[in-house]
Amino acid sequence: MDDPDPDDLVGIKGIGEIGIVGAVAAIANAAWHATGVRHRHLPIRPDRVILAGAKDA
Repeated sequence: MDDPDPDDLVGIKGIGEIGIVGAVAAIANAAWHATGVRHRHLPIRPDRVILAGAKDA
């Protein structure tokens, strides 16, 4: 850590967030490949998946 984060109460930066950045894109792409419908809003919920599929049919 080079500089403490002035916006954080503890003054540290989170390193664990770096590993989850690509996970959302991977899950969205998996849902797209499974359903054929691109989901652009999070969270990808079952009711939204069903509604999106009904609109494309």
